[in-house]
Amino acid sequence: MPAIETPRASSVADLIKRGGEGGIRVILILIATVGVGGCEVGPDYIPPWTTVPIRYKELKGWKIVQPIDELDRGAWWSMYHDKVLDDLERQVDVSNQNLAAAEAAFRQAVALVQEARAALFPVFGETYSGFRSHQGPAVAGGSGRGITRTTVTLETTGSWDLDVWGRIRRTIESNAANAQASAADVANARLSAQAQLAIAYFNMRAADSLQHILNKLAKEFRRAQTITENEYKQGTVSAYDVDIATAQVRSTEAQAVGVGVQRAQFEHAIAILIGVPPAELSIPPTGLRREVPAVPPDLPSRLLERRPDIAATERSIETESALIGVAAAAYFPDISVSGFFGWVGSKAFPISVANEVGQIGGTATEVLFNGGLRRAEVEASEATYYQAVATYRQTVLTAFQQVEDGLSSLRILAHEAPLQDDAVRYSRKAVAVTVNEYQGGTMSFTAVVTAEQTLLANEETAVSILQNRFVASVNLVEALGGGWDMSELPNYEQLRHWRSCVDIVGAIRGKVDTELPPCL
Repeated sequence: MPAIETPRASSVADLIKRGGEGGIRVILILIATVGVGGCEVGPDYIPPWTTVPIRYKELKGWKIVQPIDELDRGAWWSMYHDKVLDDLERQVDVSNQNLAAAEAAFRQAVALVQEARAALFPVFGETYSGFRSHQGPAVAGGSGRGITRTTVTLETTGSWDLDVWGRIRRTIESNAANAQASAADVANARLSAQAQLAIAYFNMRAADSLQHILNKLAKEFRRAQTITENEYKQGTVSAYDVDIATAQVRSTEAQAVGVGVQRAQFEHAIAILIGVPPAELSIPPTGLRREVPAVPPDLPSRLLERRPDIAATERSIETESALIGVAAAAYFPDISVSGFFGWVGSKAFPISVANEVGQIGGTATEVLFNGGLRRAEVEASEATYYQAVATYRQTVLTAFQQVEDGLSSLRILAHEAPLQDDAVRYSRKAVAVTVNEYQGGTMSFTAVVTAEQTLLANEETAVSILQNRFVASVNLVEALGGGWDMSELPNYEQLRHWRSCVDIVGAIRGKVDTELPPCL
Protein backbone atom coordinates (compact mmCIF):
# COMPACT_ATOMS: atom_id res chain seq x y z
CA MET A 1 0.00 0.00 0.00
CA PRO A 2 1.32 3.44 -0.77
CA ALA A 3 2.24 5.51 2.27
CA ILE A 4 -0.24 8.12 3.42
CA GLU A 5 1.26 11.49 2.69
CA THR A 6 0.89 14.02 5.50
CA PRO A 7 0.51 17.58 4.20
CA ARG A 8 3.21 19.95 5.37
CA ALA A 9 2.32 23.29 6.92
CA SER A 10 4.43 26.35 6.37
CA SER A 11 3.27 27.89 9.69
CA VAL A 12 1.27 27.18 12.83
CA ALA A 13 -1.63 29.19 11.41
CA ASP A 14 -1.55 26.97 8.30
CA LEU A 15 -1.48 23.86 10.49
CA ILE A 16 -4.57 25.05 12.38
CA LYS A 17 -6.31 25.90 9.13
CA ARG A 18 -5.58 22.59 7.40
CA GLY A 19 -5.58 20.01 10.14
CA GLY A 20 -7.73 21.42 12.95
CA GLU A 21 -10.62 23.21 11.33
CA GLY A 22 -13.22 20.83 12.75
CA GLY A 23 -11.97 20.96 16.32
CA ILE A 24 -11.37 24.70 16.26
CA ARG A 25 -14.83 25.27 14.81
CA VAL A 26 -16.35 23.30 17.68
CA ILE A 27 -14.38 25.33 20.22
CA LEU A 28 -15.34 28.65 18.63
CA ILE A 29 -19.01 27.65 18.47
CA LEU A 30 -18.88 26.67 22.16
CA ILE A 31 -17.26 29.98 23.09
CA ALA A 32 -19.81 31.93 21.07
CA THR A 33 -22.68 30.00 22.64
CA VAL A 34 -21.42 30.67 26.16
CA GLY A 35 -20.77 34.30 25.29
CA VAL A 36 -24.32 34.79 24.03
CA GLY A 37 -25.75 33.31 27.19
CA GLY A 38 -25.03 30.12 29.07
CA CYS A 39 -27.40 28.73 31.64
CA GLU A 40 -27.30 29.65 35.31
CA VAL A 41 -28.06 26.81 37.68
CA GLY A 42 -29.50 27.60 41.07
CA PRO A 43 -32.51 29.69 42.17
CA ASP A 44 -33.24 33.16 40.80
CA TYR A 45 -33.72 35.59 43.66
CA ILE A 46 -37.24 36.30 44.87
CA PRO A 47 -37.65 38.74 47.81
CA PRO A 48 -39.22 36.90 50.77
CA TRP A 49 -42.57 37.85 52.21
CA THR A 50 -42.86 39.27 55.69
CA THR A 51 -45.72 40.39 57.91
CA VAL A 52 -46.42 44.14 57.56
CA PRO A 53 -49.20 45.86 59.57
CA ILE A 54 -51.64 48.19 57.82
CA ARG A 55 -51.13 50.98 60.36
CA TYR A 56 -49.22 51.68 63.55
CA LYS A 57 -51.11 50.80 66.71
CA GLU A 58 -49.71 53.65 68.83
CA LEU A 59 -50.85 56.36 66.37
CA LYS A 60 -54.50 55.77 67.19
CA GLY A 61 -56.06 58.75 68.93
CA TRP A 62 -52.82 60.76 68.94
CA LYS A 63 -52.63 64.08 67.14
CA ILE A 64 -49.06 65.33 66.77
CA VAL A 65 -48.78 69.06 67.44
CA GLN A 66 -46.74 70.88 64.74
CA PRO A 67 -45.35 67.75 63.07
CA ILE A 68 -42.32 67.79 60.82
CA ASP A 69 -43.51 67.03 57.27
CA GLU A 70 -40.46 64.96 56.33
CA LEU A 71 -37.05 64.21 57.75
CA ASP A 72 -34.22 66.17 56.18
CA ARG A 73 -32.35 63.44 54.31
CA GLY A 74 -28.99 63.15 56.06
CA ALA A 75 -29.25 66.12 58.45
CA TRP A 76 -32.33 64.94 60.37
CA TRP A 77 -31.05 66.55 63.58
CA SER A 78 -31.67 70.02 62.11
CA MET A 79 -35.29 69.73 63.32
CA TYR A 80 -34.02 70.42 66.86
CA HIS A 81 -32.68 73.85 65.81
CA ASP A 82 -29.55 73.49 67.93
CA LYS A 83 -26.38 74.88 66.36
CA VAL A 84 -24.05 73.10 68.78
CA LEU A 85 -25.69 69.75 68.02
CA ASP A 86 -25.58 70.51 64.29
CA ASP A 87 -21.82 71.21 64.41
CA LEU A 88 -21.16 68.02 66.39
CA GLU A 89 -23.26 65.80 64.12
CA ARG A 90 -21.45 66.98 61.01
CA GLN A 91 -18.16 65.74 62.46
CA VAL A 92 -19.41 62.13 62.62
CA ASP A 93 -18.85 61.58 58.89
CA VAL A 94 -15.34 63.01 59.15
CA SER A 95 -13.82 61.35 62.20
CA ASN A 96 -15.96 58.52 63.59
CA GLN A 97 -13.80 55.39 63.53
CA ASN A 98 -16.65 52.86 63.55
CA LEU A 99 -17.99 54.56 60.44
CA ALA A 100 -14.51 54.49 58.88
CA ALA A 101 -14.32 50.74 59.53
CA ALA A 102 -17.71 50.21 57.86
CA GLU A 103 -16.59 52.28 54.87
CA ALA A 104 -13.42 50.18 54.54
CA ALA A 105 -15.53 47.00 54.65
CA PHE A 106 -17.71 48.39 51.85
CA ARG A 107 -14.67 49.12 49.70
CA GLN A 108 -13.50 45.56 50.22
CA ALA A 109 -16.94 44.27 49.16
CA VAL A 110 -16.81 46.38 45.99
CA ALA A 111 -13.35 45.04 45.20
CA LEU A 112 -14.68 41.48 45.55
CA VAL A 113 -17.38 42.26 42.94
CA GLN A 114 -14.74 43.45 40.50
CA GLU A 115 -12.51 40.50 41.38
CA ALA A 116 -15.31 38.00 40.66
CA ARG A 117 -16.24 39.79 37.43
CA ALA A 118 -12.65 39.45 36.17
CA ALA A 119 -13.17 35.67 36.01
CA LEU A 120 -15.60 36.17 33.11
CA PHE A 121 -12.77 37.19 30.80
CA PRO A 122 -9.87 35.23 29.29
CA VAL A 123 -6.41 35.46 30.80
CA PHE A 124 -3.44 36.21 28.54
CA GLY A 125 0.21 36.00 29.45
CA GLU A 126 3.67 36.19 27.99
CA THR A 127 6.48 33.72 28.60
CA TYR A 128 10.12 34.25 27.78
CA SER A 129 12.74 31.69 28.77
CA GLY A 130 16.24 30.81 27.74
CA PHE A 131 18.28 27.67 28.47
CA ARG A 132 21.70 26.43 27.43
CA SER A 133 22.12 22.66 27.76
CA HIS A 134 25.03 20.30 27.14
CA GLN A 135 25.23 16.54 26.62
CA GLY A 136 28.53 14.66 26.73
CA PRO A 137 29.61 12.20 24.01
CA ALA A 138 28.31 9.17 25.89
CA VAL A 139 24.89 10.74 26.32
CA ALA A 140 24.63 12.42 22.93
CA GLY A 141 24.87 9.20 20.93
CA GLY A 142 27.38 7.53 18.68
CA SER A 143 28.80 10.65 17.10
CA GLY A 144 31.61 10.74 19.60
CA ARG A 145 31.06 14.41 20.22
CA GLY A 146 29.17 16.33 22.85
CA ILE A 147 26.22 18.52 21.99
CA THR A 148 25.60 22.01 23.34
CA ARG A 149 22.29 23.71 22.60
CA THR A 150 20.76 27.08 23.27
CA THR A 151 16.95 27.08 23.47
CA VAL A 152 14.99 30.31 23.67
CA THR A 153 11.19 30.26 23.99
CA LEU A 154 8.94 33.26 23.42
CA GLU A 155 5.25 32.42 23.82
CA THR A 156 1.93 34.12 24.32
CA THR A 157 -0.41 32.01 26.43
CA GLY A 158 -4.15 32.25 26.95
CA SER A 159 -6.83 30.48 28.95
CA TRP A 160 -10.54 30.99 29.45
CA ASP A 161 -12.79 29.35 32.02
CA LEU A 162 -16.13 29.20 30.20
CA ASP A 163 -18.96 29.97 32.59
CA VAL A 164 -21.30 27.43 31.01
CA TRP A 165 -23.29 26.71 34.19
CA GLY A 166 -23.25 30.20 35.68
CA ARG A 167 -20.90 29.57 38.57
CA ILE A 168 -18.99 32.81 37.97
CA ARG A 169 -22.12 34.84 37.29
CA ARG A 170 -23.74 33.56 40.48
CA THR A 171 -20.58 34.51 42.36
CA ILE A 172 -20.79 38.01 40.90
CA GLU A 173 -24.48 38.20 41.86
CA SER A 174 -23.64 37.12 45.40
CA ASN A 175 -20.76 39.57 45.76
CA ALA A 176 -22.80 42.43 44.31
CA ALA A 177 -25.64 41.81 46.77
CA ASN A 178 -23.09 41.58 49.57
CA ALA A 179 -21.60 44.93 48.50
CA GLN A 180 -25.07 46.46 48.60
CA ALA A 181 -25.55 45.01 52.08
CA SER A 182 -22.22 46.51 53.07
CA ALA A 183 -23.32 49.91 51.72
CA ALA A 184 -26.45 49.61 53.86
CA ASP A 185 -24.21 48.72 56.83
CA VAL A 186 -22.32 51.98 56.27
CA ALA A 187 -25.59 53.91 56.31
CA ASN A 188 -26.70 52.05 59.43
CA ALA A 189 -23.39 52.72 61.19
CA ARG A 190 -23.72 56.41 60.29
CA LEU A 191 -27.31 56.61 61.55
CA SER A 192 -26.42 54.73 64.73
CA ALA A 193 -23.48 57.05 65.49
CA GLN A 194 -25.61 60.12 64.80
CA ALA A 195 -28.40 58.86 67.07
CA GLN A 196 -25.96 57.92 69.84
CA LEU A 197 -24.44 61.39 69.65
CA ALA A 198 -27.84 63.10 69.78
CA ILE A 199 -28.91 60.98 72.77
CA ALA A 200 -25.65 61.69 74.61
CA TYR A 201 -26.06 65.38 73.81
CA PHE A 202 -29.60 65.60 75.17
CA ASN A 203 -28.63 63.57 78.24
CA MET A 204 -25.80 66.05 78.82
CA ARG A 205 -28.22 68.96 78.43
CA ALA A 206 -30.59 67.26 80.88
CA ALA A 207 -27.72 67.09 83.37
CA ASP A 208 -27.15 70.81 82.81
CA SER A 209 -30.85 71.49 83.47
CA LEU A 210 -30.86 69.34 86.59
CA GLN A 211 -27.71 70.96 87.92
CA HIS A 212 -29.24 74.41 87.35
CA ILE A 213 -32.43 73.42 89.18
CA LEU A 214 -30.51 71.90 92.10
CA ASN A 215 -28.39 75.02 92.48
CA LYS A 216 -31.54 77.15 92.36
CA LEU A 217 -33.29 74.99 94.98
CA ALA A 218 -30.21 75.01 97.21
CA LYS A 219 -30.33 78.80 97.10
CA GLU A 220 -34.03 78.77 98.05
CA PHE A 221 -33.43 76.24 100.82
CA ARG A 222 -30.75 78.52 102.27
CA ARG A 223 -33.44 81.12 102.94
CA ALA A 224 -35.27 78.56 105.10
CA GLN A 225 -31.97 77.78 106.78
CA THR A 226 -31.47 81.48 107.54
CA ILE A 227 -34.96 81.69 109.03
CA THR A 228 -34.26 78.76 111.38
CA GLU A 229 -30.97 80.30 112.46
CA ASN A 230 -32.68 83.59 113.27
CA GLU A 231 -35.46 81.81 115.16
CA TYR A 232 -32.86 79.82 117.07
CA LYS A 233 -31.02 82.98 118.08
CA GLN A 234 -34.29 84.35 119.41
CA GLY A 235 -34.82 81.13 121.34
CA THR A 236 -38.09 80.23 119.69
CA VAL A 237 -36.85 76.96 118.09
CA SER A 238 -34.34 74.30 119.00
CA ALA A 239 -31.00 73.51 117.35
CA TYR A 240 -32.73 70.53 115.72
CA ASP A 241 -34.49 72.82 113.22
CA VAL A 242 -31.18 74.47 112.32
CA ASP A 243 -29.46 71.12 111.79
CA ILE A 244 -32.30 69.76 109.62
CA ALA A 245 -32.34 72.93 107.48
CA THR A 246 -28.55 72.80 107.08
CA ALA A 247 -28.66 69.12 106.15
CA GLN A 248 -31.30 69.86 103.50
CA VAL A 249 -29.11 72.55 101.92
CA ARG A 250 -25.97 70.43 102.00
CA SER A 251 -27.78 67.41 100.51
CA THR A 252 -29.11 69.51 97.62
CA GLU A 253 -25.68 71.04 97.00
CA ALA A 254 -24.11 67.57 97.03
CA GLN A 255 -26.62 66.37 94.41
CA ALA A 256 -25.77 69.37 92.22
CA VAL A 257 -22.09 68.50 92.41
CA GLY A 258 -22.78 64.81 91.76
CA VAL A 259 -24.60 65.60 88.53
CA GLY A 260 -21.25 66.76 87.19
CA VAL A 261 -20.09 63.14 87.02
CA GLN A 262 -22.83 62.17 84.56
CA ARG A 263 -22.39 65.40 82.65
CA ALA A 264 -18.68 64.74 82.16
CA GLN A 265 -19.29 61.18 81.02
CA PHE A 266 -21.82 62.27 78.40
CA GLU A 267 -19.38 64.89 77.12
CA HIS A 268 -16.63 62.25 76.90
CA ALA A 269 -18.99 59.95 74.95
CA ILE A 270 -19.69 62.76 72.48
CA ALA A 271 -15.95 63.28 71.98
CA ILE A 272 -15.44 59.62 71.13
CA LEU A 273 -18.36 59.65 68.68
CA ILE A 274 -16.82 62.55 66.75
CA GLY A 275 -13.42 60.86 66.80
CA VAL A 276 -11.44 63.13 69.13
CA PRO A 277 -9.89 62.54 72.59
CA PRO A 278 -12.14 63.77 75.44
CA ALA A 279 -9.45 66.26 76.42
CA GLU A 280 -9.98 68.13 73.15
CA LEU A 281 -13.72 68.77 73.57
CA SER A 282 -15.43 71.16 75.95
CA ILE A 283 -19.11 72.06 75.56
CA PRO A 284 -20.44 75.04 77.55
CA PRO A 285 -23.40 74.13 79.78
CA THR A 286 -26.95 75.12 78.90
CA GLY A 287 -30.32 73.60 79.68
CA LEU A 288 -32.76 71.56 77.60
CA ARG A 289 -35.22 73.36 75.42
CA ARG A 290 -38.90 72.91 76.15
CA GLU A 291 -40.01 72.14 72.57
CA VAL A 292 -39.70 68.49 71.51
CA PRO A 293 -40.26 67.95 67.76
CA ALA A 294 -42.07 64.84 66.57
CA VAL A 295 -42.01 63.19 63.14
CA PRO A 296 -45.15 61.40 61.93
CA PRO A 297 -44.24 58.00 60.53
CA ASP A 298 -45.04 56.98 56.97
CA LEU A 299 -47.04 53.86 56.11
CA PRO A 300 -45.60 50.72 57.75
CA SER A 301 -44.88 49.22 54.31
CA ARG A 302 -42.51 52.12 53.57
CA LEU A 303 -40.44 51.23 56.63
CA LEU A 304 -38.94 48.29 54.70
CA GLU A 305 -37.41 50.81 52.29
CA ARG A 306 -36.36 53.39 54.87
CA ARG A 307 -34.25 51.41 57.32
CA PRO A 308 -30.67 50.56 56.33
CA ASP A 309 -30.53 47.55 58.67
CA ILE A 310 -33.58 46.03 56.95
CA ALA A 311 -32.02 46.71 53.56
CA ALA A 312 -28.76 45.06 54.67
CA THR A 313 -30.49 41.87 55.82
CA GLU A 314 -32.63 41.75 52.66
CA ARG A 315 -29.53 42.08 50.47
CA SER A 316 -27.89 39.31 52.48
CA ILE A 317 -30.69 36.97 51.40
CA GLU A 318 -29.79 37.45 47.73
CA THR A 319 -26.13 36.94 48.66
CA GLU A 320 -26.93 33.51 50.08
CA SER A 321 -29.44 32.66 47.32
CA ALA A 322 -26.78 33.13 44.64
CA LEU A 323 -24.32 31.00 46.60
CA ILE A 324 -26.75 28.08 46.28
CA GLY A 325 -26.22 28.34 42.53
CA VAL A 326 -22.46 28.42 43.02
CA ALA A 327 -22.62 25.21 45.05
CA ALA A 328 -25.02 23.55 42.56
CA ALA A 329 -22.70 24.35 39.63
CA ALA A 330 -20.17 21.92 41.12
CA TYR A 331 -22.36 19.06 39.85
CA PHE A 332 -21.48 19.98 36.27
CA PRO A 333 -18.16 19.75 34.40
CA ASP A 334 -15.80 22.71 34.42
CA ILE A 335 -15.15 23.64 30.77
CA SER A 336 -12.21 25.76 29.71
CA VAL A 337 -10.13 26.51 26.62
CA SER A 338 -6.43 27.27 26.55
CA GLY A 339 -3.64 27.63 24.10
CA PHE A 340 -0.36 29.25 23.25
CA PHE A 341 1.47 30.65 20.25
CA GLY A 342 5.13 31.57 19.98
CA TRP A 343 8.57 30.74 18.71
CA VAL A 344 11.35 28.41 19.82
CA GLY A 345 14.92 28.76 18.59
CA SER A 346 18.52 29.44 19.45
CA LYS A 347 18.48 33.20 19.00
CA ALA A 348 17.58 35.72 21.69
CA PHE A 349 14.37 36.54 19.78
CA PRO A 350 13.68 33.57 17.49
CA ILE A 351 10.76 35.23 15.69
CA SER A 352 10.35 33.52 12.32
CA VAL A 353 7.87 31.29 10.55
CA ALA A 354 10.23 28.33 10.80
CA ASN A 355 10.36 28.62 14.61
CA GLU A 356 6.62 28.90 15.23
CA VAL A 357 4.92 26.67 17.78
CA GLY A 358 1.31 26.76 18.92
CA GLN A 359 -1.54 24.86 20.44
CA ILE A 360 -5.21 25.39 21.18
CA GLY A 361 -7.65 23.07 22.87
CA GLY A 362 -10.46 22.61 25.33
CA THR A 363 -10.79 20.79 28.64
CA ALA A 364 -13.82 19.46 30.48
CA THR A 365 -13.24 18.37 34.07
CA GLU A 366 -15.83 16.53 36.14
CA VAL A 367 -15.59 15.10 39.64
CA LEU A 368 -16.90 11.55 39.67
CA PHE A 369 -16.78 10.89 43.41
CA ASN A 370 -15.99 13.06 46.40
CA GLY A 371 -17.78 11.33 49.27
CA GLY A 372 -20.90 13.57 49.22
CA LEU A 373 -18.97 16.87 49.40
CA ARG A 374 -21.07 18.62 46.75
CA ARG A 375 -24.35 17.60 48.35
CA ALA A 376 -23.14 18.84 51.74
CA GLU A 377 -22.08 22.18 50.22
CA VAL A 378 -25.49 22.68 48.61
CA GLU A 379 -27.21 21.73 51.87
CA ALA A 380 -25.04 24.17 53.83
CA SER A 381 -25.76 26.96 51.31
CA GLU A 382 -29.50 26.39 51.57
CA ALA A 383 -29.35 26.39 55.38
CA THR A 384 -27.47 29.70 55.34
CA TYR A 385 -30.10 31.09 52.96
CA TYR A 386 -32.93 30.11 55.32
CA GLN A 387 -31.01 31.65 58.20
CA ALA A 388 -30.75 34.93 56.25
CA VAL A 389 -34.51 34.89 55.58
CA ALA A 390 -35.26 34.37 59.28
CA THR A 391 -32.84 37.14 60.25
CA TYR A 392 -34.54 39.49 57.78
CA ARG A 393 -38.01 38.79 59.13
CA GLN A 394 -36.84 39.21 62.72
CA THR A 395 -35.17 42.52 61.80
CA VAL A 396 -38.45 43.74 60.29
CA LEU A 397 -40.40 42.75 63.40
CA THR A 398 -37.86 44.48 65.64
CA ALA A 399 -38.09 47.60 63.47
CA PHE A 400 -41.89 47.77 63.90
CA GLN A 401 -41.46 47.25 67.64
CA GLN A 402 -38.99 50.14 67.83
CA VAL A 403 -41.34 52.46 65.93
CA GLU A 404 -44.26 51.51 68.16
CA ASP A 405 -42.07 52.00 71.26
CA GLY A 406 -41.06 55.45 70.07
CA LEU A 407 -44.62 56.48 69.27
CA SER A 408 -45.99 55.23 72.59
CA SER A 409 -43.17 56.87 74.55
CA LEU A 410 -43.72 60.25 72.91
CA ARG A 411 -47.50 60.03 73.28
CA ILE A 412 -47.46 58.99 76.93
CA LEU A 413 -44.70 61.38 77.94
CA ALA A 414 -46.49 64.24 76.18
CA HIS A 415 -49.54 63.55 78.40
CA GLU A 416 -47.39 63.15 81.52
CA ALA A 417 -45.38 66.36 81.10
CA PRO A 418 -48.13 68.95 81.84
CA LEU A 419 -49.33 66.93 84.83
CA GLN A 420 -45.83 66.90 86.24
CA ASP A 421 -45.49 70.64 85.58
CA ASP A 422 -48.63 71.13 87.69
CA ALA A 423 -47.05 69.01 90.42
CA VAL A 424 -43.98 71.28 90.40
CA ARG A 425 -46.12 74.42 90.54
CA TYR A 426 -48.20 73.18 93.48
CA SER A 427 -45.08 71.89 95.28
CA ARG A 428 -43.53 75.34 94.99
CA LYS A 429 -46.67 76.92 96.44
CA ALA A 430 -46.64 74.38 99.28
CA VAL A 431 -43.06 75.32 100.18
CA ALA A 432 -43.97 79.02 100.32
CA VAL A 433 -47.01 78.33 102.52
CA THR A 434 -45.18 76.07 104.98
CA VAL A 435 -42.28 78.51 105.33
CA ASN A 436 -44.68 81.39 106.07
CA GLU A 437 -46.63 79.34 108.60
CA TYR A 438 -43.38 78.15 110.19
CA GLN A 439 -42.37 81.79 110.64
CA GLY A 440 -45.79 82.45 112.20
CA GLY A 441 -45.26 79.62 114.64
CA THR A 442 -48.26 77.59 113.44
CA MET A 443 -46.28 74.76 111.77
CA SER A 444 -43.22 72.72 112.65
CA PHE A 445 -40.09 72.77 110.52
CA THR A 446 -40.66 69.10 109.70
CA ALA A 447 -43.51 70.21 107.41
CA VAL A 448 -41.15 72.65 105.68
CA VAL A 449 -38.59 69.90 105.08
CA THR A 450 -41.27 67.58 103.69
CA ALA A 451 -42.50 70.29 101.33
CA GLU A 452 -38.96 71.04 100.16
CA GLN A 453 -38.20 67.37 99.54
CA THR A 454 -41.45 67.02 97.56
CA LEU A 455 -40.53 70.05 95.44
CA LEU A 456 -37.04 68.63 94.82
CA ALA A 457 -38.41 65.26 93.76
CA ASN A 458 -41.00 66.81 91.44
CA GLU A 459 -38.44 69.12 89.82
CA GLU A 460 -36.13 66.14 89.16
CA THR A 461 -39.03 64.14 87.71
CA ALA A 462 -39.99 67.03 85.42
CA VAL A 463 -36.44 67.21 84.04
CA SER A 464 -36.39 63.44 83.63
CA ILE A 465 -39.64 63.51 81.61
CA LEU A 466 -38.32 66.23 79.30
CA GLN A 467 -35.06 64.28 78.91
CA ASN A 468 -36.96 61.11 78.07
CA ARG A 469 -39.06 62.96 75.51
CA PHE A 470 -35.96 64.12 73.64
CA VAL A 471 -34.42 60.64 73.80
CA ALA A 472 -37.68 59.07 72.58
CA SER A 473 -37.74 61.57 69.73
CA VAL A 474 -34.22 60.56 68.63
CA ASN A 475 -35.08 56.87 69.00
CA LEU A 476 -38.14 57.33 66.78
CA VAL A 477 -36.08 59.11 64.13
CA GLU A 478 -33.57 56.26 64.19
CA ALA A 479 -36.37 53.67 64.07
CA LEU A 480 -37.79 55.40 60.98
CA GLY A 481 -34.42 55.32 59.21
CA GLY A 482 -33.31 58.92 59.66
CA GLY A 483 -34.48 59.98 56.19
CA TRP A 484 -32.50 57.23 54.45
CA ASP A 485 -33.97 55.44 51.45
CA MET A 486 -33.14 52.12 49.78
CA SER A 487 -32.71 53.92 46.45
CA GLU A 488 -29.38 55.20 47.78
CA LEU A 489 -27.85 51.72 47.46
CA PRO A 490 -25.48 51.34 44.48
CA ASN A 491 -26.65 49.10 41.65
CA TYR A 492 -24.54 46.53 39.82
CA GLU A 493 -23.40 48.92 37.09
CA GLN A 494 -22.26 51.42 39.70
CA LEU A 495 -20.43 48.72 41.63
CA ARG A 496 -18.50 47.39 38.64
CA HIS A 497 -17.48 50.93 37.63
CA TRP A 498 -16.78 52.08 41.20
CA ARG A 499 -13.94 54.54 41.53
CA SER A 500 -10.66 52.98 42.60
CA CYS A 501 -9.59 53.73 46.16
CA VAL A 502 -6.15 52.13 45.94
CA ASP A 503 -2.80 53.60 45.01
CA ILE A 504 -1.08 50.77 43.14
CA VAL A 505 2.24 52.58 42.85
CA GLY A 506 2.19 53.36 46.57
CA ALA A 507 1.34 49.74 47.40
CA ILE A 508 4.26 48.52 45.26
CA ARG A 509 6.61 50.93 46.95
CA GLY A 510 5.29 49.93 50.36
CA LYS A 511 3.73 53.32 51.07
CA VAL A 512 0.29 52.61 52.55
CA ASP A 513 -1.13 55.38 54.70
CA THR A 514 -2.89 54.58 57.97
CA GLU A 515 -5.71 56.96 57.01
CA LEU A 516 -8.54 55.76 54.76
CA PRO A 517 -7.83 57.46 51.40
CA PRO A 518 -10.54 59.19 49.38
CA CYS A 519 -11.60 57.38 46.22
CA LEU A 520 -9.48 58.47 43.29
